[in-house]
Amino acid sequence: MKYDSIIFDVDGTLWYSCDKVAKIWAAEVEKYTGQPCHWDGALMETVFGKTMEDIMDTLLPELGREQQYELGKRCYAQENIGLADDPGELYPGVAETVRELAKRHRLFIVSNCQKGYIEILLDSYSLRDCFEGWLCWEDTLEAKNVTIRTLMDKYGLHCPVYIGDTQGDADSCTKAGIDMVFAAYGLGTVDKPKQTIGAFSDLLLMF
Repeated sequence: MKYDSIIFDVDGTLWYSCDKVAKIWAAEVEKYTGQPCHWDGALMETVFGKTMEDIMDTLLPELGREQQYELGKRCYAQENIGLADDPGELYPGVAETVRELAKRHRLFIVSNCQKGYIEILLDSYSLRDCFEGWLCWEDTLEAKNVTIRTLMDKYGLHCPVYIGDTQGDADSCTKAGIDMVFAAYGLGTVDKPKQTIGAFSDLLLMF
């Protein structure tokens, strides 16, 4: 195998939490603005994968930056509380495949999410011991390609491969100078992916 490690995206790759996050965020938006909010999982699917700043700017362009930031903090704080009690759902085969891969590969996570989000997934499904490390957007406050390179430097990775599900992931990998495997079952599409999996368990055959 030419790769020295595997880095995973979260949303659309390891689990699906869009419906639950939509309800949590909509409730916070209603509290903050006093206006009804009808966000749903389908809407979340279109913005998941962006940085948190970009998500707020996309969904609430009518608010000023300070208001977006304040509301964003509230949404993400409540999201962590809500998902800790009622976590997202792993895609089929994720737990078993991750545990098998961890026996012979160094595993990591990079996601454009807030602090605590990755840990909720790992602890909800007893997968923390399978991963050597992880970084999120809130750790670096940078674009995903920078976060990927930061993780590579931190753990001495020379040739990782990234598993993601959006064109944004693919573009970030190109900028970071690493290969990507497209998770076709996820939330997005990728233009002419070099490597594709139709199910998470396909990684056992690939690696």
